[in-house]
Amino acid sequence: MWIRFHSGGSGREQEQIERALERVGIPRTCRDSPVGSGPGVVFFRGPYGEALPFLREASGFGRGRVLAVSLDPVRLPAQACWQLLSAGAGDIIEWHLLPNAAECVAARLARWAEIEEIVQSPLVAENLVGRSPAWLALLRQVVETACFSAGSVLLLGPSGTGKELLARLIHTLDRRAAKRDLVILDCTTIAPELSGSEFFGHERGAFTGAVAARDGAFALAHGGTLFLDEVGELPPPLQAQLLRVIQEGQYKRVGGNTWYGTDFRLICATNRDLPREVEQGRFRADLYYRLAGAVLRIPPLAERREDAIPLAEFFLSQAVTEAASFDDAVKEYLLARDYPGNVRDLKQLVFRMAQRHAGPGPVSVGDIPEDDRPLPPASAGWADGDLDLPVRRALLAGAGLKEIGRLASDIAIRIALEDAGGNLQQAARRLQVTDRALQMRRAAGRQNSDGQGPPKTAAG
Repeated sequence: MWIRFHSGGSGREQEQIERALERVGIPRTCRDSPVGSGPGVVFFRGPYGEALPFLREASGFGRGRVLAVSLDPVRLPAQACWQLLSAGAGDIIEWHLLPNAAECVAARLARWAEIEEIVQSPLVAENLVGRSPAWLALLRQVVETACFSAGSVLLLGPSGTGKELLARLIHTLDRRAAKRDLVILDCTTIAPELSGSEFFGHERGAFTGAVAARDGAFALAHGGTLFLDEVGELPPPLQAQLLRVIQEGQYKRVGGNTWYGTDFRLICATNRDLPREVEQGRFRADLYYRLAGAVLRIPPLAERREDAIPLAEFFLSQAVTEAASFDDAVKEYLLARDYPGNVRDLKQLVFRMAQRHAGPGPVSVGDIPEDDRPLPPASAGWADGDLDLPVRRALLAGAGLKEIGRLASDIAIRIALEDAGGNLQQAARRLQVTDRALQMRRAAGRQNSDGQGPPKTAAG
């Protein structure tokens, strides 16, 4: 935990703030803690734009949690709040406008520290690999939803992104007393003629072949969690029946007249755009709003491309018994490749490479199966055509050569720092400049900043 007074505020005001924080359990020694050592607080006054560059760096470009606290006696405009959040702030507090501001700060930091401890724990870090800002943001949402609520959860994302793994994590972290089992039902595999039995169970003799009574998913999940995978595939009649059970907490077995009670946490997942399905009448709106207690959108691998290498290394450790690694050419290939099947696609690729690999050395380009190799480039230029569109748009917007060059440099520096986790020396080596040159370039970028900073793009 760390605290910084970035701009404004007299020595007397800072003293008063530190005393108030001490009373709620935040020691003054936090001012001496290094930035990035857990959740932190940035106090600022005056033009909020001056705090944006510091917030970007202090949050590790979205990897850390930072609370932005305004010391101005008036409310921040709404636009300022959105820009502070975009720059890396996890939340914003207006110190002089709250009677219990210190308690608000302490509560947020305590919650964030607890979430961060779980995110960094072996349970999460060793099973849900990734350090990109997009992935860390999702994991924090998952942990907070699992630990601090008992409502329904809707996981939205393309196939192969790990929806079932996240559902299992939510169930594992769920803090309900005497929690029972996780029951998984894949809605794409339910035969229409047996769908009622799968959900509700059936009585003996309810239909041909029902030689004994059987519990369905609602009974099995009682006291635990029911995970409906690909819930967007449910036909309308089953949607209506599911809605009724969720609303009333009761059901009857197929062929029976007895009402049974059931109480479970519901987690649903789908690769469909469910709000659009509602708009087009293919999914019930009332059911959607029942499922969407918390909506968690899982990013495709294209939006967390920097995680491709740690994910590939994780899968390689599963595929081979001895220690193995990738050489630089293979890493470059893994970062540049498209993954239509997302993480599942990457996993299968790594397994194919591992099957071809022999010996103690690193996995090399010869281990890449022929069908997976990229086509020979039409030309050797790494930027041929890739930059034409953004440069053309910049010119049409009135940007000059100097501004375009500065912006490209700023983006390259930001990406290098993100990939290096904020390590200046590693970023400088990647950019092929000295540490001193990179420091001077960043300082110049801050001086030229208009308070907006370079536009932030998704990783990869």
